[in-house]
Amino acid sequence: MFEFDQYLGFLAFLAILTIGFWLMIFLTAFVIPYWITGSLMEKMKMKREAKKNAQEAGNA
Repeated sequence: MFEFDQYLGFLAFLAILTIGFWLMIFLTAFVIPYWITGSLMEKMKMKREAKKNAQEAGNA
């Protein structure tokens, strides 16, 4: 059957696998959408500022 060292190795493998699984779930569910949303909002803000500056330059 299993010796104690093999049992510890198996438990370490399961722990690392579980941590990786939950990390991937966290990244795909929260971090990546947050990153994309922030990037899009920043891009919209830059376009708005550029449009405002262009209008001010045209009026002057």
